[in-house]
Amino acid sequence: MSTTSSTRSPPSEDERSTVSNGRFTEERMRAALNALADQLDIDASDARTLHMANNAVYALPSAGIVFRITRSNTLHDRVRKGARLGRWFSDVDAPTIRLAPYPNQPLVYEDLLATVWNYVPPAPDAPDADDLGKVLREFHNLPAPTIDLPRWDPVGTARKRIADAEALEDGDRQTLLDWCDRLEPEIGTLVEASSGTLVHGDAHVGNLLRRPDGRVVLCDFDSTCLGPSGVDLAAVAAAEIWFASTGEHDRLVKSYGFDITSDPAWPILRQARELTFVVGGVPLLASSAGVAEQFKLRLDSVMANDTSVVWTPYAAYGKRD
Repeated sequence: MSTTSSTRSPPSEDERSTVSNGRFTEERMRAALNALADQLDIDASDARTLHMANNAVYALPSAGIVFRITRSNTLHDRVRKGARLGRWFSDVDAPTIRLAPYPNQPLVYEDLLATVWNYVPPAPDAPDADDLGKVLREFHNLPAPTIDLPRWDPVGTARKRIADAEALEDGDRQTLLDWCDRLEPEIGTLVEASSGTLVHGDAHVGNLLRRPDGRVVLCDFDSTCLGPSGVDLAAVAAAEIWFASTGEHDRLVKSYGFDITSDPAWPILRQARELTFVVGGVPLLASSAGVAEQFKLRLDSVMANDTSVVWTPYAAYGKRD
């Protein structure tokens, strides 16, 4: 792969701060945070933005909690699933963050849903790909879930994001839907042949936290499902192709003990991950400055299989405190 040309510089402060007219602007998400905190009688004055992409994620250190607020109107089922999983993870002592002990989760604000989790403060020794392999091994060996979980369906999720699009051009919409049509039967065959392992669905180092007691845990369960375990290895491998190379894939291979790129299913897993990478920004095209440009760059380069293009994470277009 090549990661040396056609790269776009990270967004400027002016780009990130531009106010747009979308449904999920940072201003609206902050208003949602304040309203939800009021529901729980929590002081949100020290709230810090941790992440601003498919979800708005805010840490409230003094209260010891983190709010995750969805930025989609068609994927509320994922938020409800996350709340159910959070309760089950505690029961089985999974290597995951813990759902905060507030009843009636997910919380509701207008047309948005949110979950609340225990806050894990930043650790001096941040988790790395070695930790990811070990945690995934433990996660994949958890007992069978006692709650209903969906099967891995990246195409179905992509269709929902496309249906929730704002400012998506008709030609790009058709390109995405045609891609879904081509990939869907191959995904179905792969899922049917799998043993239905519990998979995180978005396994990368950015979704790891190190607790004060040293235990490394996973967060972000929007994509957690049952399916091929290779789904959790493909995220890092595909990211090495399209984002700035970090060497994390090689380290994950060593720590987990398997190279997913040698698996016969790798071409399908790669395409599924690429689809996820591209459509992730579709609901936010008019809500976060710079996302529309990044979406177009990703779609054009993946359609041309031009891996000389280096992508920028959608989250880079959201402000952090």
